[in-house]
Amino acid sequence: MTMYQRERSHDLWGEILPLLREHFTEIAMFADIALHPDVDRYNQVEERGALRCYTARMNGILVGYAIFFVDFNLHYSDSLQANQDVLFVMQAHRHGRVGFGLIRFSERALQLEGVQVVYQHIKVKTPMTVALFERMGYEPSDLVLVKRLDR
Repeated sequence: MTMYQRERSHDLWGEILPLLREHFTEIAMFADIALHPDVDRYNQVEERGALRCYTARMNGILVGYAIFFVDFNLHYSDSLQANQDVLFVMQAHRHGRVGFGLIRFSERALQLEGVQVVYQHIKVKTPMTVALFERMGYEPSDLVLVKRLDR
């Protein structure tokens, strides 16, 4: 059985770092830029109340996570909004409904806190993920382009 819950970043780092490395290996656009999460800053954002870490566990083992920055939008100052920082489910657990369950759990938890809008960021090279979000009612909003300036 899969258990979904909110957890503190402070308590997750030991478990989440191996999954972050797996995630990085799978989707990094610029693999030459080292993965080096700023643990202190994440923890500071959480202490300010602006970070949400939702996890998926099977038999107590971390198999997925969805992390959001939550704050009032600078353009719409009356609107509490969540911006996904990272979403990942281990490849071995993607065949079922773990990802769907994690997304739904995150949405409900954010909604209970008064979040009005949630932004999900998806790599274009993962069309199945795009299709999943569209089936869940998400709509394309922004096209984000990236350019390396150090090459």
